[in-house]
Amino acid sequence: MKWIIAIIQPQRLESVKLALTEADIFRLTVSDIQGYGRQKGHTEFFRGDPSQTNLIRKVRLDIAVDDKQVQPTIDAITRAARTGSGGRGQVGDGKIFVLPIENAIRISDGVSGAEAI
Repeated sequence: MKWIIAIIQPQRLESVKLALTEADIFRLTVSDIQGYGRQKGHTEFFRGDPSQTNLIRKVRLDIAVDDKQVQPTIDAITRAARTGSGGRGQVGDGKIFVLPIENAIRISDGVSGAEAI
């Protein structure tokens, strides 16, 4: 079992959810987050005054999958989250992290392991 964490641009969320559904991935958690990296921030205006901020709004997806679903999940996210012409992607499109899951337990009935996902 793996835990996939994807950080994507907010405007790509619907296309990523659609791509995951097409890949038969139906379980995910979505969180609004802020962060900074190679994009270097941007200028915002508050009451007409410019203000430089280095925290950029992103969306975090948390997805627990069986080992055989890891690559289809990564492929779906990568394909749907890319921006730019021709689907080539650009800086700021996001990141995907894959971590091992030692165990999962479904609270409602106590089932554990991959079946609990």
